[in-house]
Amino acid sequence: MTSEPDQHPVNSLNDVVHQRVRLGILTVAHQARRVEFGFLRTALGLTAGNLSQHLAVLERAGLVEIEKGYEGKRARTWLSLTPAGERALRDEVTQLKRLIQQIETPAKNPGEDM
Repeated sequence: MTSEPDQHPVNSLNDVVHQRVRLGILTVAHQARRVEFGFLRTALGLTAGNLSQHLAVLERAGLVEIEKGYEGKRARTWLSLTPAGERALRDEVTQLKRLIQQIETPAKNPGEDM
């Protein structure tokens, strides 16, 4: 194990993606390919205002695309992941797996200080 701080998996987590609500948004959008705002709000247990704020952060980062339109006479908002959003989610999951592996792998010398 190296003492270089940039080698630790936690240092590779993306602050925009890793935030709990935004990670949830990206995950649901990945699974659904295109998700309606109301469904996402309910699924994640958020207020409309809170969800809107997180979507704005993700949109500014180029990770989601927002589409507004109508379904019948009702205004609707849909979002989908951009290719950059897909990559960011995939990279985040990779880093989380590295972190989990590091935690689950027994140390070679348990009594040795890091």
